[in-house]
Amino acid sequence: MNTPERERTYGFEVFPKRDVTIVAGEGATLWDENGKAYIDCTAGVGVASVGHANPQVASAIGEQSQRLITCPGVFYNDTRARLLEKLVSIAPKGLKRAFLCNSGSESIEAAIKFARHSTGRHNFVCAMRGFHGRTIGALSATHQYRAAFEPLLQGFTFVPFNNIDKLHNAVSGETAAVMLELVQGEGGIRIAHEEYIAAVRDLCDRRGVLLIVDEVQTGFCRTGRMFACEHFQLTPDILCVAKAMAGGIPMGAVLCGDAVKPAVGMHGSTFGGNPLACAAALAAIDFMVERDLADQAIHKGAHFADTFGKSRFGRVRELRHLGLMIGIELKSKAKPYLLELMERGVLALVAGPTVIRLLPPLVISLEQLDAVVDTLGEVLSG
Repeated sequence: MNTPERERTYGFEVFPKRDVTIVAGEGATLWDENGKAYIDCTAGVGVASVGHANPQVASAIGEQSQRLITCPGVFYNDTRARLLEKLVSIAPKGLKRAFLCNSGSESIEAAIKFARHSTGRHNFVCAMRGFHGRTIGALSATHQYRAAFEPLLQGFTFVPFNNIDKLHNAVSGETAAVMLELVQGEGGIRIAHEEYIAAVRDLCDRRGVLLIVDEVQTGFCRTGRMFACEHFQLTPDILCVAKAMAGGIPMGAVLCGDAVKPAVGMHGSTFGGNPLACAAALAAIDFMVERDLADQAIHKGAHFADTFGKSRFGRVRELRHLGLMIGIELKSKAKPYLLELMERGVLALVAGPTVIRLLPPLVISLEQLDAVVDTLGEVLSG
């Protein structure tokens, strides 16, 4: 029985599989079981920002695994304490404490609870096309993928992204928080307008409403800043992060300002903040800072956009990007092109039905980016 047969036989399949078995990776390159190399523009859906098999992260995991792997939150731990301090030191000013968990969806679930507990209110205003996760609470805040699982949590309203008038009308005295992405990932790489975000912050302040920003995909240098908030000079009340945080080890966090009030027993996580994940996160963040991956994302994203933009592909409606978070909107369905790209050695994602999404490791070389542009040219030119 080969690997795909084994997964199909024993796995509870929920993913639309592609016919390739990935067995190894290094930097921005992946290899399948037959030794074929691929330029990876998925990064595990934005996870492997520091590159696959990053030696610095691997070394930290190895050292920590031989010392202590797990430690529940009822005890103090030295590695966890250092990570909490590190997160606050790199976060937007005003975010002073962090809760550690295991994924982006978990960070959103915690944020929902923290907002309700801190405000005594129950309602949330979110954006159309927004995506916040697939667990029940996170899905309740998500504009997509809802129908098969309703009824979800009550009290969630959706308004058009970048429309302050619609948001203003939706916020009421029962609103606990506004929840937004600064770049809608699953929604098609749609970037918030600066004046919109400034107006959102002002509205929340005037109405006594918390602002939750979901940076699960945009955080940790992806957009050319450590956090996308920095593009907007924005400090949210709650910042949700995950994906690239620990170099591939499952981890998430919720960073909170003074308006968010903790209480013993209000939440918890068995694996959240375990020393192994904390060691990986410390190593990954240090690598990001030492190699200035935020600056690399800015320059590499600009290089890609300039190189890609010099070619005129009739199938392309628009190129959108912030750093190395790239969306190529087509005039037709995107999925068939992903299979053609894979055949030619490039792995990519979709972001909605007509958008090719590229989230390469931030360590990708300019030569690899040029090869991606050339392959896209071959595929999109037919």
